[in-house]
Amino acid sequence: MRFPVTIRHRTSEAKIYAPAKDFAYYRLSYTLAGKRRMQTFATYPAARQAAERVVKEMASGSQAAALSASQSRDALAALQKLDSYRQATSKRVSLLAAVSEFVESAGKLNELTISEAVERYLNTVASVKRKDVREAVEEFIKSDEPRTRASEGQRAQLSAKYAYNRAIRLRRFAGTFQNSAVCDLAKEHLDAFIDSLSDFSAKSRNHHRAAIRQFLSWCIRKDYLPGTHRLGEADAMRPERANTAEVLFYTPKEFGELLETAEGSMRAMIAISGLAGLRTAELLRLDWTEVWRVPGHIEITSGKSKTRQRRLVEICSALSAWLEPFRSFANGKMWTDTESIFQKEFLTLSEETRIPRKTNGLRHAFCTYHFAAHSNENLTSALAGNSPAMIHSNYKGLATKAEAEKWFNVTPSKAVQNVIPLPLNA
Repeated sequence: MRFPVTIRHRTSEAKIYAPAKDFAYYRLSYTLAGKRRMQTFATYPAARQAAERVVKEMASGSQAAALSASQSRDALAALQKLDSYRQATSKRVSLLAAVSEFVESAGKLNELTISEAVERYLNTVASVKRKDVREAVEEFIKSDEPRTRASEGQRAQLSAKYAYNRAIRLRRFAGTFQNSAVCDLAKEHLDAFIDSLSDFSAKSRNHHRAAIRQFLSWCIRKDYLPGTHRLGEADAMRPERANTAEVLFYTPKEFGELLETAEGSMRAMIAISGLAGLRTAELLRLDWTEVWRVPGHIEITSGKSKTRQRRLVEICSALSAWLEPFRSFANGKMWTDTESIFQKEFLTLSEETRIPRKTNGLRHAFCTYHFAAHSNENLTSALAGNSPAMIHSNYKGLATKAEAEKWFNVTPSKAVQNVIPLPLNA
């Protein structure tokens, strides 16, 4: 037999070389994918059998011949793993796809293994639960109820009125998506809901947007929504610039008539609201000790201020005159009844004096006249407990200095000075 022996099949061929002087094995040589391959065998029959298999595989286009024995074993084991995965999940993944994804992922993770990366990911990602929108809204409303209840001597974390109005808006939202899960909501759904509020004012639509954002944030904490939901990026969720409503406020003459006609603590509250600028909610929380504790000032504590920031408001000479008859009331709440009773009695007073009721008219008057008198939005905002920008945009140019001087000089007549105040809320 003459070596090398050439084994052919169609256009493919391989050669078997005889053992050399210093090498006692038969060598099988062939070229595959542009590279020369070499295998060794102890006997010629084994080498020939391998050669015949190799040329047939190459002629059929198979690349299996390019694999070493260990590579072949690894490939078979990998294919078995993928087949087990298919049986468990019904998902087919090719060996090439699996290896490609591994290489790509490993390249992004640097020295971190894929298993370690997956473990860290699972520790930070919660599994989203399906929850009906209506059920989720009711759960959210109920979860915030404890925040509307105040401890003894403390202010509630959340205004009951605010919670009530927010619940109305969210129930309107939930009613639009009956039999829908929170996790199924899309930007298009939010766009459609806000569009349905076309009859509402821009300010009201903004209130709905704010309520929905709070609800969606809560849903993330409850795992009803993934943290990456991006629903807030819906076009319709962008706040609208609402037109500034007309600021209605009382004239000095109307203010004087209201004070002269009011009785009991209602008179003191009207005077403080008009001459110190307290909000109605702050008035209703006010205690007489906070009127007298700091000489010449009314103290609005952080627990009673809308902004939860303490401020002092100077008692001007006119306000001091109106409060003088109440010096005997050293402590206790200025108003011991409910807000609805206060509003009802103020409405009765408006009807009695035939002065039209103006929403927040006393506070608006204080801000308007104080700014007109001092031309200093920083000073007025510090007393009113809001921002300079708010004062400048809402109260500038609404009154003259002469009108402001009249307002802050509304003082009790002699007849009123001689009247002994009725018991509080009588």
